[in-house]
Amino acid sequence: MTEATERFFESLPARAPAVLRGPLSGIIQFELSAGDRTDNWWVEMKPGWARATRDAGPADATWYSSVDLFDRLTVGAAQGVSAMLRNEGRFTGSVVLFLSFRRFFPDRPGTRDPRDVAREQAGRPG
Repeated sequence: MTEATERFFESLPARAPAVLRGPLSGIIQFELSAGDRTDNWWVEMKPGWARATRDAGPADATWYSSVDLFDRLTVGAAQGVSAMLRNEGRFTGSVVLFLSFRRFFPDRPGTRDPRDVAREQAGRPG
């Protein structure tokens, strides 16, 4: 497991109040492979709360990908839905959980909110 992935999962509890604002609850398991080794992370989410452990168990959804892809997701160099469409990652179970979880991933570096760009072009303050 890489340091970027470790730090990402360790940061979830502190970031959850800002990210998980809706009424969604559930468990996502992440199966991250590198060669013949697979690391598991189990993330329980509730409104404003998250817990990540190295456990494996029953989950409402499962994400399967390489460790390399997941590292790119954690720094904004890749996007989860795009990765699935390119068949670089797979997801089973509750898609709504994944759509909620993906807000933990950062935006691609240099990405700007289109509303801010429109305000600048219109000459209005944000």
